[in-house]
Amino acid sequence: MNWTVAYLPEAEKDFAELDGSQRKLIRKAIAKVSQNPLPDFEGGLGKPLSNKRGIELAGFLKIKLKASGLRIVYKLERRAEEMLIVIIGARADEEVYELSQKRIDQHNLR
Repeated sequence: MNWTVAYLPEAEKDFAELDGSQRKLIRKAIAKVSQNPLPDFEGGLGKPLSNKRGIELAGFLKIKLKASGLRIVYKLERRAEEMLIVIIGARADEEVYELSQKRIDQHNLR
């Protein structure tokens, strides 16, 4: 069963700014993970994030496309069975996660 996928407006912009091959990889990864976006410790495909170096992302999950250097941070809305995409980035880990925290705070996603 696929979960509904929603995007923060900023994440939609992130997606639009990627090149065509990156967008294809992102679409494929989100489609795959949306079939079971639960954390891996619950049998799902999501990788849990934690609080590190002052960046507070506990409760959020990531999809990491190692070969392309792309990262996706998302939050599960379990009652609505929705996967909310917070950020899509082709940036270094710290930058993606710092920007994720800013968006999470801005949109009161905790």
